[in-house]
Amino acid sequence: MLRSEKDTDIKVIVDKFAKANGAFVVDFKGMKVEQVTSLRKKLHAAESEMKVVRNTLAKRAFKDHPAVEGAFGSTMKGTNAIVFAFADVIAVAKTLNDFGKDVEALKIKTGIMDGNALDSNKIKFLATLPGKDQLRAQFLCLLKEPSARLARVMNEYATKNGAPAAETASEPQA
Repeated sequence: MLRSEKDTDIKVIVDKFAKANGAFVVDFKGMKVEQVTSLRKKLHAAESEMKVVRNTLAKRAFKDHPAVEGAFGSTMKGTNAIVFAFADVIAVAKTLNDFGKDVEALKIKTGIMDGNALDSNKIKFLATLPGKDQLRAQFLCLLKEPSARLARVMNEYATKNGAPAAETASEPQA
């Protein structure tokens, strides 16, 4: 490999870390080509990307990102790939965890999210959390519930006092 190609690979890795919200190091030794292709497709659906890296080049790319170097530096041995999560880190952790259950050859070594290192146990816990869309829906339900209860109470009060419920619900009283 020429020096210019190595420099290009390092720059690609550095750029991907700059864009990513999180990343994971996985060992894919023993996986078949079809399984790797299937994993890449599933990761692409989760707005992430898997890049097989040379350990020495990856370590040189980590120098631009000290938090990444601290989290990934010691795990870069053997056959490694870095999975970059560009959107929802939890969705990528779920995808990797679920795929790892089906294909035992995939090993999740470590990860990083918001500058914090994640070991395999933390990644498995992260995979059990609800996704971003589900959390948003739960939050909106929490915001909606007090106003819905207030409307029901006001409607009940109006019906007890003899006013039709439809009129009181559409006309606010002072």
